[in-house]
Amino acid sequence: MRGVVMYGPGDVRVEQVAEPTILKPTDAIIRLAATCICGSDLWPYRGADAVTEPLHMGHEYAGIVEEVGAEVTTIKPGQFVVGSFFASDNTCELCRAGYQTSCVHREVLGTGGAAQAERMRVPLADGTLVATPDLPTDDLVPGLLAASDVLGTGWFGAVAAEAGPGKTVAVVGDGAVGLLAVLAARELGAERIIAMSRHASRQALAREFGATDIVTERGDSGAERIRELTGGLGAHSVVEAVGTQESMMQAIRATRPGGHVGFVGVLHDVAIRGEDYFMSHVHLHGGPAPVRRFLPELIELIMARRIDPGRVFDLELDLDQAADGYRAMDERRAIKVLLRP
Repeated sequence: MRGVVMYGPGDVRVEQVAEPTILKPTDAIIRLAATCICGSDLWPYRGADAVTEPLHMGHEYAGIVEEVGAEVTTIKPGQFVVGSFFASDNTCELCRAGYQTSCVHREVLGTGGAAQAERMRVPLADGTLVATPDLPTDDLVPGLLAASDVLGTGWFGAVAAEAGPGKTVAVVGDGAVGLLAVLAARELGAERIIAMSRHASRQALAREFGATDIVTERGDSGAERIRELTGGLGAHSVVEAVGTQESMMQAIRATRPGGHVGFVGVLHDVAIRGEDYFMSHVHLHGGPAPVRRFLPELIELIMARRIDPGRVFDLELDLDQAADGYRAMDERRAIKVLLRP
């Protein structure tokens, strides 16, 4: 089958790779209806993360179950399913507490055939996959695909920041995760949502998703602008969806004392000095999003057409054009690229 393989910075190829097979009785094999390129895939593409061996790319997926292992009981061939980028049993104590990405049996998706391909193996299928109630129409597939990572991650960012009624929420980062954190804040009932963006197309989508204000400044200037908009206090809730030193400090400094930062950007060389943080009275909570916690609710919202997170896909390509998709996202000509196998 065809699969996307990264050999080094800027070197992405679509090659013939091995078909995934059932390796454990708890596995499932799914045929991808759609997959996509993640902002985190750009870290190795840009050389920020070392590529020491060819990487089979992709961790966002939605598709039809083709085969299940002997111990899989709730997921069946023929179902349309969505899963998280971490496999989890969904039964351990940490899973039951809502932190499936810290499952005691967790596995990083991609082993045995990653998601930017025609098919993939999903471990711990019963705990990882959530089936839609019916086969979705094709126009719903992008939204369901978004639920597997960027929507679930943006939603966790908003939940970790304790977005809710009466709150002012600021979102640092205008990629797919940040934009969907805006949507999540709206669905969670936030009174005011401030999107931080310098790009007109992303600003427009942020407003469509529920942003009430746009701030173009960055760093300390961005944090100061948030304070100006909030009577000098700062936002109640701030979602950090980038993962750099500047974005993290911008998020903390834009948050009022007693407020909450939900950080979901993959951190790179971020250091928080105790003396800078101690006096802030800001709560920090985040990490790899437990997408599985939110999938049932998100799938229900998407299938009912209450939300349309698939709007973040502004470029759709055939899987064979994956290298073009990586370039488009790297050059910020696309927010997020959907790939059709």
